[in-house]
Amino acid sequence: MDLERIIELLSYTIPSIVTGFVAYYFFVNHTKNEERKLKLSVLKENQKQSLPLRLQAYERMTLFLERINPSKLLLRVTSVNNDKAAYAQSLINTIDQEFEHNLTQQIYISNECWSIVIAAKNATVHLIKKTAADSSIESAENLREEVLKQVLNNGFPSTTALSYIKNEVKSII
Repeated sequence: MDLERIIELLSYTIPSIVTGFVAYYFFVNHTKNEERKLKLSVLKENQKQSLPLRLQAYERMTLFLERINPSKLLLRVTSVNNDKAAYAQSLINTIDQEFEHNLTQQIYISNECWSIVIAAKNATVHLIKKTAADSSIESAENLREEVLKQVLNNGFPSTTALSYIKNEVKSII
C-alpha cells in the first residue's frame, strides 16, 4: 500500500514539476527577449543622438585639415619681419593651435581616422621644418615659395586624411 501511495503522489508531483520547469523556461526566454528589445531601443536612441555629434566632428577635422593645408596656411599666416626661422615657427604654432582647438573631436571619430589626421598634421609640420632647415632658403618669402613648390610637386600632406574622412562619413550615414 505504501508503494501505491508513492506512485500516486509521484503521478501528481512529476507533471507539476515538469509544468513548473516549462513555465520557468518560457519566463526566462521572454525576459531575455524583452531585455534585448530594450537594449536595442536604447542603442538606436543613442545612435540618433550621437550621429550629429560624430558628423560635426568629421566636419571639424575636415576644416582642420583644410586650414593646415600649406597653400591655405601660407596665405593666411604672413611673415612679420621676413625672418625664415620665425616664420617657420609661426606656421608650426598655428598648426599646433588649430590641432589643440580640435583635440576633443577624437572622442567622436574612429581611432584609425584620428591617427591619419595626426599623421597629416605631422607631415605638414615636417615639411615646414625640413624646408626651413635648407640653408639655401634665406627669407620667409623664399620659405613660402619653396614650401608651395614642394607641395605642388609632391602633393598635399592632408589629401589622404581628407579622403579617409570622406569614406568614413559615407560608411556611417
